[in-house]
Amino acid sequence: MAGWVLHLDMDQFIAAVELLRRPELRGRPLVVGGDGDPTKRGVVSTASYEARAFGVHSGQPLRTAARRCPDAVFLPVDREAYEQASASVFAALRETGAVVEPLGWDEAFLSHAALQRVRDPEVFAREIQRRVRLATRLDCSIGIGQTKLQAKIATGFGKPHGVFRLTAANWFTVLGDRGTDVLWGIGPKTSRKLAELGVHTVRELAATNPAELASTFGPATAPWLWLLANGGDDSPVTGEAWVSRSAGQEHTFQQDLADWADVREAVARMAADVGRAALADGRDVKQVVVKVRYAPFLTETHGRTLPGQPADEAAIMEAAMTALDRFQRRRPVRLIGVRAVFRAE
Repeated sequence: MAGWVLHLDMDQFIAAVELLRRPELRGRPLVVGGDGDPTKRGVVSTASYEARAFGVHSGQPLRTAARRCPDAVFLPVDREAYEQASASVFAALRETGAVVEPLGWDEAFLSHAALQRVRDPEVFAREIQRRVRLATRLDCSIGIGQTKLQAKIATGFGKPHGVFRLTAANWFTVLGDRGTDVLWGIGPKTSRKLAELGVHTVRELAATNPAELASTFGPATAPWLWLLANGGDDSPVTGEAWVSRSAGQEHTFQQDLADWADVREAVARMAADVGRAALADGRDVKQVVVKVRYAPFLTETHGRTLPGQPADEAAIMEAAMTALDRFQRRRPVRLIGVRAVFRAE
């Protein structure tokens, strides 16, 4: 493998944006989520490093965060402010002349012709950090690799606001004895399945014959898992505009919906909103997925695939209601989500 790939991840991005506006909160545990009221239902969007030390993390109920860190400052989500900050970050990255592949508000892969010719990519990475800091007053961490996979994993070892290099030379030294879920693309469910086969670490997965994994994961996924464990990834960094694969909305109810008629009404309303937004963007919807979270915290999802012709708002609504009919439980509901999945363009 030749050349370098950089992966940039903004440090505690949402919390950091809030701290720019409220510098007096620096050093205190900070939690951003919902409308900022931890007595209400909602989830944590982000937590500062000080709050994370108490076990607070993204996706956690605000009430749980408040119990774990009662002295934390809670703030409401301000999406517009984060989008503006994100735009400034990416503008600074593109001004370097690098090919920038966004992965969200606060994350991207980078490649640059000049970077491929250097033996010391850390110098280039530090320059990127300096430029982002100068443009936004925000810090970032950068991972360096010979593949996107290596660079992505490396970033976690560089946090906060550091630089870390992970290549074939130190891959097993750094990752060999770690659990398989350290690999980008392997989640808890896959990791558990691997453990059931006696494969617990990255080194063990790398040494496993893909044929032995095929009966559990299939003939396509098994070689891919082996490739991940060996640090392989030949996908290029592309500067093409990121296109969302789905659009949706979720709503957490402050009082459980005990009447299923109310649940149906809420799903219908959300499906209409999601459908209008998707069609206004000119996107072709191939599937509608409904998520229901029962009290206290059991989550279930069902989807409905639409026929081949372009869907209209009525078809999207009908698909959502059909998906809802697949839910067998009639327990009180605390959260509903509706998501439209787009056809590939």
